[in-house]
Amino acid sequence: MEISAAGRLEVRITAADVGKRVSVRRLGDAGVAGEKFTDTVGVLTSWTDGVLLITRKSGETVRVAESGLVAGKVVPPAPARRRGPAASYEELARAAARAWPPVECERLGAWELRAAGGFTRRANSVLPLGDPGLPLDGALTAVRRWYRERGLPAYVQTATGAVGTQELLCAELERRGWVREVTAEVWTGALAPVADRAGGDGVVLSREADEAWLARYQRKGVSEVALRVLGGGPSVWFATVPGADAAGVPAAIGRCVVDGRWASFAAVEVDPAQRRRGLATAVMSALARRALDEGASAAWLQVETDNAGARALYAGTGFAAHHAYHHYREPGDAGTDR
Repeated sequence: MEISAAGRLEVRITAADVGKRVSVRRLGDAGVAGEKFTDTVGVLTSWTDGVLLITRKSGETVRVAESGLVAGKVVPPAPARRRGPAASYEELARAAARAWPPVECERLGAWELRAAGGFTRRANSVLPLGDPGLPLDGALTAVRRWYRERGLPAYVQTATGAVGTQELLCAELERRGWVREVTAEVWTGALAPVADRAGGDGVVLSREADEAWLARYQRKGVSEVALRVLGGGPSVWFATVPGADAAGVPAAIGRCVVDGRWASFAAVEVDPAQRRRGLATAVMSALARRALDEGASAAWLQVETDNAGARALYAGTGFAAHHAYHHYREPGDAGTDR
């Protein structure tokens, strides 16, 4: 906090600092024992009518009454991560877009409108990396029209918590009634430690998602459009651990896309009856070895914030959170698959 020469805390932010990362101290909430002050760090997304809105790294919005401010200052961007590969938000966002490609894509300025028959929000949402070339209201009108023509709800994918992410856009979408349906995180890590994990010898790798792989995949009734999305990307590999049941359903599966220095992991799924036997680690290890052979050195993956099992697995293999991402659905429409 900012402290004056006389030793007093001071508020050294104004409404002109909207869009900057700030640290504020405010009077604690009434009735909370022992909490005289509360500290908040995040991006100042608005300051109107005596109320500050601050968006934390997680995407959570905190309302702070100007009258309750005790101290505040602008702070530099979050320090670089101390472990794992260095990467900007934009680099990871573009790598993720290539690893989960839509069937149809159209540009709106620097925004990318993506559609794939409703198969996952990632392939059926706007990726807003830059200026759409229109005022925001006009851009959102064009977005809603584009998705309506395809019989799909309009989604905008945003991110928070890293340099270059879109806290201000999140705040503007919420102000216009767009609903945040999903929050997840992108984690990154070095690839070699994943490849060095024990196991992986019984994993079968293939260039295509065959019927056995799809039988384990959590989304049933996969369409031809979905298969195009799953099979899309620079260099796609599918992993299968054969199962012992008569139906031939695999014990575990996974998907990896190799793209330059990056390898992405997705669809790592294990038969519930065979969990805690190291099968997920074996799948990732086998895929990581193949990615290393193709020249990759770093890895990323997406994990939902409430998936404790997956988070523990990935943390154990050296991954850490890079930024949070969110999907906002247009007002007054129904959702789709994640």
